[in-house]
Amino acid sequence: MKISARNILAGKVVAVEKGMTTAHVRIEIAKGVVITASITNEAVDDLELKVGDQASAIIKASSVLVGKVRSDVEASHSRGSDRCRGAC
Repeated sequence: MKISARNILAGKVVAVEKGMTTAHVRIEIAKGVVITASITNEAVDDLELKVGDQASAIIKASSVLVGKVRSDVEASHSRGSDRCRGAC
């Protein structure tokens, strides 16, 4: 299979937790480094995913966002400042 994604992280399935319609699949890509993917239960069944399987996390995204509350904003926010407006 050829795909256009360049971020392919091979590893081992360490957990498959099915919900009502969506499953969380955890893949350990290095010792102590786990990627969690949310996929449909149907996809889990089609791929026959189970703990111990070799699998890959294939990441295709235009952006990855990371956020952190700054301590100075957190302190001013707790004093009623609208500087953050709940978006920090």
